[in-house]
Amino acid sequence: MNRKEQQLQELIAPTVDALGCELWGIEYVAQGRRSLLRIFIERPDGVSVEDCERVSRQVSGLLDVEDPIKTNYRLEVSSPGFDRLLFRPDQYLRYLGETLDVRLNFPYEGRRKFVGQLVGLEDNEVVLRIEDEEYLLPLENVQRARIVPTFE
Repeated sequence: MNRKEQQLQELIAPTVDALGCELWGIEYVAQGRRSLLRIFIERPDGVSVEDCERVSRQVSGLLDVEDPIKTNYRLEVSSPGFDRLLFRPDQYLRYLGETLDVRLNFPYEGRRKFVGQLVGLEDNEVVLRIEDEEYLLPLENVQRARIVPTFE
């Protein structure tokens, strides 16, 4: 998470919590003159369109007052979905045993993409099993980690 995303998360989290949702994560993408702020929210009983609308309305008002983004931006609020991104270490622990698609900032053993079973989190490293091998991928090198949904 970059500094801007951290600042936005600290600003937005209390509002999202007050609306009965969990702030799952934030993506902020500066795209020239028009940036994108994507907020993912979660609820134990699932996220509805109404939840997204309420959070969007309240967060939009908060951002208008606080003005942390100086350029034009588009605000999106949604559920993390089945193929959810993982943003924090505690989220990895919720999905032990699941298949992850992990993209790294810098190559590890000549690769930047790993798809395997999440078997743990040790000393700020994601433990991923691919076939019969385990890989320890440092969290600070993880660009993006996404759950690979399985439908049976």
